[in-house]
Amino acid sequence: MVTNQPPNPLRIIFMGTAEIACPVLKELAAHHDFQIAAVVSQPDRPKGRKLTVQPSPVKTTALDLDLPILQPNRCREESFLAELKNLKPDLIAVMAYGQILPSAILELPPLGCMNVHTSLLPKYRGAAPIQWAIWNGDSETGVTITRMDAGLDTGDILSAEKIPITATDTAQTIHDRLGMIGADLLVKTIHGFANGEIIPTPQTSEGVTLARKITREDGRLDWSKTAHHLGCQVRALTPWPGTFSEWVCGDTTTHIKIWTAEPTEAPDVEPGQVMKADREGIVITCGKGALRILELQKQGGRRLVAQDFLSGNVIQPGDRFI
Repeated sequence: MVTNQPPNPLRIIFMGTAEIACPVLKELAAHHDFQIAAVVSQPDRPKGRKLTVQPSPVKTTALDLDLPILQPNRCREESFLAELKNLKPDLIAVMAYGQILPSAILELPPLGCMNVHTSLLPKYRGAAPIQWAIWNGDSETGVTITRMDAGLDTGDILSAEKIPITATDTAQTIHDRLGMIGADLLVKTIHGFANGEIIPTPQTSEGVTLARKITREDGRLDWSKTAHHLGCQVRALTPWPGTFSEWVCGDTTTHIKIWTAEPTEAPDVEPGQVMKADREGIVITCGKGALRILELQKQGGRRLVAQDFLSGNVIQPGDRFI
């Protein structure tokens, strides 16, 4: 057996920013045969309504673990590249960092750079694989560990693990499950690759899709679409950016955010019409079928189940959503 294994412990630099990367960092830090030489995360950014400068979730986790932290504005900066070289990593592990790595970083560690990606590559390369898998009605998704190259999620595959997408899964529930699965899979993959037990496999050219970044406007519901499509859209964009529509009652138009909904049967009538509104939900016709709204929120109000919402708001058949 050919081994790639340098002397233990493996010196690892972890690069990540988003919350989903935190379980991966924690798992790496928990293993005695890994030494986290540094954690690299994006600079602190203004967040929230008051635009208070806050650290990234990964930086917060690194501070809790008492790990050294680097926060370059751009990972191509010469001073940052010099710092990485001085750390002499055996491996760089990456998840949801937020910048494309230059060749100077990709070629630095002897074991290369491994990326934890939340799709079954080559499907859904790019920024929002979880959301698009749900929105497109896929029955499964998963995590892929790749040995990074200069492309966007195009590196050779080292390992992958599938999970089902259920009818009630949202982007949040899949996010949480894949974060934990990715953490465990990365540790196994590092060991297997370092020991020569895993051979990188080039990605196939078949089935390549791109998962573009989600925007707030993606949350607008088009009632001419099928109820199944809109139900997937609601789940895909929960919790961010959320889906929305405008409730029209007479001369009044109210912005409504829709948190939870499910497809149901309906006669073939004009889309966007309220068929009924009761304790079981608000039923709105679609291009095919109808969407039953179970949780919603009026602009400036609280998130409420339909029954509680209707206690203070009169929605009735004949109203429209546009």
